[in-house]
Amino acid sequence: MAFKRRARRMRLGLGRYRVGPMWLWKALLVFVAIAFAGQLLGVIFNKSLQQDRSRSLFSSDGQGPPLGSCRPHSHVMFLKTHKTASSTVLNMLYRYGEERDLFFALPLGYQFGYPLPFNAHRVKGYRGPHVAEFSIMGNHMRFNKPEVEKVMPVDTFYFSIMRDPVALAESSYAYYKAVAPAFKKAKGLGDFADNPRKYYDPRLRNNHYARNLLWFDFGLDHNANFSTTLARRGEAAVRRAFKLILVSEHFDQSMVLLRHALCWPLDAIVSFSLNARQQKPSGGSSWVGKVAAVQPPALALTDDQRLKLREWNALDWHLYQAFNRSFWNEVDRFGRIRMDQEVALLRTRRDVLARACLRDGGRPVEASRIRDKTIRPFQSGLVKILGYELQPGLDNATHQSCLRMIRPEIQYKDLLDARQFPRAAPQAAQAQAPAIPAGGAYLRKDPSSQLRTGELGVGEGGGGGGTGEDRSRLSRSNNNNNNQTLLRGGGGGKGKIK
Repeated sequence: MAFKRRARRMRLGLGRYRVGPMWLWKALLVFVAIAFAGQLLGVIFNKSLQQDRSRSLFSSDGQGPPLGSCRPHSHVMFLKTHKTASSTVLNMLYRYGEERDLFFALPLGYQFGYPLPFNAHRVKGYRGPHVAEFSIMGNHMRFNKPEVEKVMPVDTFYFSIMRDPVALAESSYAYYKAVAPAFKKAKGLGDFADNPRKYYDPRLRNNHYARNLLWFDFGLDHNANFSTTLARRGEAAVRRAFKLILVSEHFDQSMVLLRHALCWPLDAIVSFSLNARQQKPSGGSSWVGKVAAVQPPALALTDDQRLKLREWNALDWHLYQAFNRSFWNEVDRFGRIRMDQEVALLRTRRDVLARACLRDGGRPVEASRIRDKTIRPFQSGLVKILGYELQPGLDNATHQSCLRMIRPEIQYKDLLDARQFPRAAPQAAQAQAPAIPAGGAYLRKDPSSQLRTGELGVGEGGGGGGTGEDRSRLSRSNNNNNNQTLLRGGGGGKGKIK
């Protein structure tokens, strides 16, 4: 009997003992399930985070202050003037259009027949007025409004950019020293400023870089003798044709006005200075900084020589003064305090993207030091043109977004061209693999390219004149320009190609 009682207690005890482990096992299973789910969610989250890092980096904080009920402009024409930070602006247009799969009005070469007045047939894929809808136009041209209107929709937003003619002359001399005969003959810019007529011959090709270059790019007669009446007529023609004129010395304020005019997100107008010759000036209002802090002797100017350059470029000086006043009137309407706030936001955003995207804290580097040869900037003139290197280890999406911001103009145009006209892709793909000799100068492998000696001339501006037919037309155009005052419609008229 005692044995049976002990056996019964043992069974009860074992039963009680087994109850404990079942609850423990259940708890353990729940814990393992939670841990596994957490680990799985963590993997998914991390993968999603990696995939969305670019989207969050370039979108979450990149929208900027609200723009109200406006609708973004997708039809935009930018007159890309020379040596005015226009390459940086064009990069913004390229990025915006590429990200939204818009259709670009691209030149057959790298410019729209410059320095000849623009003709619609210079647009690749153009088949007649408004047969195809082009969204964005921004490569170099000599403005000719009636011809542009054949290409761009009626609701197109027209804008351009200007720069102080003295600073523009310094940059133009540095960049086009070997191209413009007037600059080539002079010992230095100061020597040219002291007696420009000694060196300047209006009949010689590429000398338009040496006098009233803004006036020329806007399609007006840059060799006309200055008069107040003529200057005001030119100013009125520009005002009729363009809804907004930016000022490169106030680049950040210009970008804020442009953003609100186009109803674009903040990141669309955040940029890194392209074709830069120096670091961002500390405490300055502009990111451009195209002229070195310490000028080479060939670019040194006295105050008297600066005055002489303004007199020599009197038509440009009138335009710049007039549109600089208009620019600050726009800022006043926008609100000075509001402008200061948005400029601060823009600069902060630029710094964030520079730290995320670029090596060396975003400092530009010499082209020869850029490891990726496909993003080395074109070189021309007396001063080295700087570029950027991307941070190593960026995920693919972030790398692509950052690359868009630093891709040089020539390579970017090739990329867009290949996407819009895929049948020419093999040639365009070859075009994107530039041959870079020592020193980083950008040369094309394709011998048929007009990059160096043809349409582009040199660098950002070019003006080589292209084919023999182009040179013949240019000669006739230059002769006609001696008798020309203003081109029809703010840029068309006598000088346009028939």
